[in-house]
Formats: sequence, C-alpha cells, structure tokens
Amino acid sequence: MEELKKLRGEHCLNVFVSFELKNNLQKLAERYDRTTADIVRAVLKIGIPMMEGLSQAEEIMMKEYVQLFRKLRQVRHLKE
Repeated sequence: MEELKKLRGEHCLNVFVSFELKNNLQKLAERYDRTTADIVRAVLKIGIPMMEGLSQAEEIMMKEYVQLFRKLRQVRHLKE
C-alpha cells in the first residue's frame, strides 16, 4: 500500500452552507465554548459514520424488499 504524503494545504476544505446552518453552527460553538471550526469537525466526525451506516442500511433494506417482492409474486402465481 502506498504511503500518503501530506502536502501543505491538502487538508483544507471550503464548503458553502446556508445562512441558517452557519448560524446554527455558530450558536453551538458559543454554547459549548468552542470555535465554529471545532463544531464543524465534530459534526463531520460523528456524521460520516452515521451516513455510512444509513447507506449500508438502505442497501440491506432494498435487497430484503426485492426478495420479499419476489416471494409474494411467487405465492400469487401459485394461487392462480
């Protein structure tokens, strides 16, 4: 596996958000005596695993739904 080399500025990310979201992040930062950047980092660290889990759950749900639909179609075909 190739080792990743960190380059200056490669870890930066500029993101445009709505005015409301920015205000919510700033309010959280003030409430918990943190910087807005700290709050954004925390939200991303927490949110990424949650989104991965949701995505995986959606895949499983779709597979199960397709299997259930096929079984119901087979049962309906047998009744005819």
